Amino acid sequence: MPTVLISAVLLTGCSSGGDSGEATPKQTSASEVPTGEAAVKPSESASLSAPGPVLKVGESGEFETGETDDTGENYKATSKMSVKVVSAEYVTPEEVDTGNEPENGQFVKVTLTLKNVGDAPAEVMTYGRMEWENSNTARQKASTLEGVGDGRSIDTTYRPGQSITGFLILDVGEEGGTVSYNASEDPNAVGPLFSVTLPREK
Repeated sequence: MPTVLISAVLLTGCSSGGDSGEATPKQTSASEVPTGEAAVKPSESASLSAPGPVLKVGESGEFETGETDDTGENYKATSKMSVKVVSAEYVTPEEVDTGNEPENGQFVKVTLTLKNVGDAPAEVMTYGRMEWENSNTARQKASTLEGVGDGRSIDTTYRPGQSITGFLILDVGEEGGTVSYNASEDPNAVGPLFSVTLPREK
């Protein structure tokens, strides 16, 4: 009989210890949800690579400017710009005082107001970085030198609070479509800094 009683006690003790052992890891696992840097990284990455606003005439939006390290990695946002599409009108070579015909098909004059709404200087350089596309045509370069020197240039460095209203003469395939400013320094960017939906007049 003593042997039987001892065995029963041992079995009961093992069973109780097992229940306690199972409960503890579950509680620990639930409390050790990743926080801090490991949890923040995905949201930061998504924010940095998010595409900018797509704007129509009269609309405004904002986009970030930033920089990478010497290796071209580790992008960080440094400032923020606002952009307003003042107007978008199709023009002829005569109207922009040039003897050059548009190579892609049509000149469009896009007037923008840019303002630094961030806390650090921000550089905007649109030449060579403006592209046009529509539902039938893939992205193509749209920058030109037409109209340069005829008004205030928006390609410059903006200190916090500074703004400029100026225009770009772009060479697009036809009326309509979208022109985009593709100048993000973020190697993980998934879209342009901002885009303008062009009107159709015909």
